[in-house]
Amino acid sequence: MMNPTIIDPAGFVKLGAQLPALADILAQAVQSLELSLDDTQMRTLLLYLDKLLLWNKAYNLTAITDPKEALIKHVIDCLAIIPHLPKGSLLDIGTGAGLPAVIIAICQPERHCTALDSNQKKIRFIKQISSELGLDNVDPIAARIEAHEASYEIITSRAFASLIDFVTVAQSRLSKEGQLWAMKGKAPSEEELQALQKSWQINTIKLNVPRLDDSRHLIELSVKND
Repeated sequence: MMNPTIIDPAGFVKLGAQLPALADILAQAVQSLELSLDDTQMRTLLLYLDKLLLWNKAYNLTAITDPKEALIKHVIDCLAIIPHLPKGSLLDIGTGAGLPAVIIAICQPERHCTALDSNQKKIRFIKQISSELGLDNVDPIAARIEAHEASYEIITSRAFASLIDFVTVAQSRLSKEGQLWAMKGKAPSEEELQALQKSWQINTIKLNVPRLDDSRHLIELSVKND
């Protein structure tokens, strides 16, 4: 586990004097989530946060500009789903600044992660930081999901307001035994669940995100085999 008091500040621009405190918050969150990350991965997560804030104005990446708030609501929020994800190739639809695709890629270098978004500027940001951070398991693609043809074992989304919309656009990109994983604030409504239950096995997981008081849920969907 990283010792925040000796973290090398070289390469950090936006975190500055807050770096030791942020490293400490991250280390505690990783321990709480029972993730096995080495010092290099912890440092890379903080460098990602630094670059997210550094390039935010140019690429319009996030409305959150406070480093501590961004660490909790973006990085740690995405870390909380990792213990639940099965193995396999991953597609993140509407990835934005690479959330959760880049966070998963940092933590699981053995997994290939495709970060898909129609916003060219955000994909350009992911390409830039993937190169700078040495993430060779991230494939950033600027396209709409309807124009994307590969299939994946895991498809994630953090951006869709509607669970039904996510399932509608994602299901054709799913491999035979694949699963959809939707990150949500509130749990799905009964109406959403009823609309999907005929074709999908649905598992709603309540997440405990360290230092985040807001409600968070992870929805696992797999096709029912009749």
